[in-house]
Amino acid sequence: MSRANAGTKGVPRADRELQIVRAACEVFGTVGFAKASVAGIAADAGISKPLVYQYFGSKEGLFLASFNYGAETLAAEMERVAADDSVGLERGLRTLDGLFRTLEPQPWLWRLLFDPSAPDDGEVAAARAVYTDRITRLAVEGVGELMRLVGDDDPLDASALTAVWMSAVDALITWWLDHPQVTPTQMTERCHRLIAALSGAALPAHLTADLGAG
Repeated sequence: MSRANAGTKGVPRADRELQIVRAACEVFGTVGFAKASVAGIAADAGISKPLVYQYFGSKEGLFLASFNYGAETLAAEMERVAADDSVGLERGLRTLDGLFRTLEPQPWLWRLLFDPSAPDDGEVAAARAVYTDRITRLAVEGVGELMRLVGDDDPLDASALTAVWMSAVDALITWWLDHPQVTPTQMTERCHRLIAALSGAALPAHLTADLGAG
């Protein structure tokens, strides 16, 4: 292997970059972009600070690489579930289970993707838009399948439920991250119970009448 294709101490550059990105993901996802330091990330990765700048150009460049790594990791898992034969609520629950299991060894990835202190323009904003579109399309597809199963063809119903679903996924994962003692299996079981409670709860008679009158 030529020197041009190698990182420090004989480690291939691609491997060294991945090592740095993984260390950066944990730092950015734990303390946020604004509080993270390149020097701290370099120390965590066991390399020199100048090498980070050599590979990524800037703190923003390192964040972009970290964001792309996290977004690809989670989007790929959602797409894996979408490719199987599950539909409706089963697909939704399998998606949640896959996300819990993917995030268990690297929980900081979720907060990295939604870091409010991250750059909101330039390449980072463009990458965030691509990722948002990617997962939104999956949500629209999944919700569309569910709506067809229950015989609801109202596009506004589908749009509203897609917004609810995406917010619910974020809320459930965020709650889980705040309760690290809960295992992925336990969290998936909890989601089953919560959805069963919501789908099995009947509206009070007086409320049903009021809605019908409206």
